[in-house]
Amino acid sequence: MDRDQLPHLTLFAAVVRAGGFRAAARSLGLSPSAVSHSVGALEERLGVRLLNRSTRSLSLTDAGQRLLGRLEPALAEIAEGMREARDADGDPSGRVRVTATASSAYMLLRPHLGAFARAYPSISLDIIVEDRFVDIVAERFDVGLRLGESLQPDMIAVRIGPPQRFTIVAAPDYLACHGRPATLEALAEHRCIQRRFTGGNVYAWEVERDGAEVTLSDMVAAMTTNDDQLAYQAALSGAGIAFLYEARIADDLAAGRLVELFPDHCPPFPGFFLYHLSRRQVRPAVRAFIDFFVAANRVAATSAR
Repeated sequence: MDRDQLPHLTLFAAVVRAGGFRAAARSLGLSPSAVSHSVGALEERLGVRLLNRSTRSLSLTDAGQRLLGRLEPALAEIAEGMREARDADGDPSGRVRVTATASSAYMLLRPHLGAFARAYPSISLDIIVEDRFVDIVAERFDVGLRLGESLQPDMIAVRIGPPQRFTIVAAPDYLACHGRPATLEALAEHRCIQRRFTGGNVYAWEVERDGAEVTLSDMVAAMTTNDDQLAYQAALSGAGIAFLYEARIADDLAAGRLVELFPDHCPPFPGFFLYHLSRRQVRPAVRAFIDFFVAANRVAATSAR
């Protein structure tokens, strides 16, 4: 690549992001004529028109769209390299984009967000909560937080928090009205609260009997929801039997607001992992995020014993 063209490429991307020459010029502290001349010089060098211009609008040509698609990831890499260089001799700073499921964010991130903000005031967290599968490379996330079974093989993963456990629970009011199921098979005769994933599939409860995994799927749904908090509140109100993370309802179990039904059939599993792409150097801000939340949850688990 002709390195002399890099400033022109940068200004071209800035014009597209700003939606016009004048807006780009204002954001960069340049004159509109200078920005226009730079983009024109780039078009002349390439021999193609990149932008359709009129007095009222600006739009990308097909060639401009293709160039921008290649250019934006490259500019992002350059910006990241500059952030890494800037952070090397100072406090970690910048934005860290995180994708997490609702339960993992509630249990493992929420309790420590205040302490993290005080420890790293120059880091901005952008946390997207969703249960769908997320390709952190394609969607430009720095870190993911998921169960181990959901991880891609080319990721570096660090376990965060203790082993987790789902358990089958109901409110005392529900059991008083409908009775307590005596066997796992009897759950099919009860009203249950089901969890639907973003993709549309309903989660089949996975339990264990005599060392073998058993999937419970033939149950009457009192309610189906894609929201973990709503499922929890519904169970608490006596709407039905639910399959919930034990860690989220520990206080309710201890206080008797929820009753555990088949504890021997609900074994623990490894739990959640923070993961990131292995082939890229980890920015100081990302490393600070990972190290902080792993340590904070280790301390919390130790204190809870």
